[in-house]
Amino acid sequence: MQLKKEFIKQIRDIIANAKNKAIRSVDMERVLMYWQMDKVIFEEEQKDKERAAYGEFIIKSLSNELQPQFGNGFSIRQLEMCRQFYRTFPIANALRSQFCWTHYRILIRIDNQDKRTFCIAETEKK
Repeated sequence: MQLKKEFIKQIRDIIANAKNKAIRSVDMERVLMYWQMDKVIFEEEQKDKERAAYGEFIIKSLSNELQPQFGNGFSIRQLEMCRQFYRTFPIANALRSQFCWTHYRILIRIDNQDKRTFCIAETEKK
């Protein structure tokens, strides 16, 4: 007995859909991880009056602590990007689940709020 092509297609579609959802879910968890990390970093920086120097110290020291265990995803540059991410998107509920970390990395580089809002709207259309 041979299985119908439509039946096999349905099963394949279910598998592909589940894989795509899993990837988006992992991407969103990574975005939330970076956002939460920077929230904690930002709050720690605000405790000290000499913020700029202290902020650089925190980022460098944190990178030195995290990189051996978690790898290059926690480099000084990456942590600085996380800090900028939180400052650009300070409300976690406003983060979009359809955007991955790469989208946010591009968006945080846009200095003008109107241009950033336009880019977000255009990206959401796709």
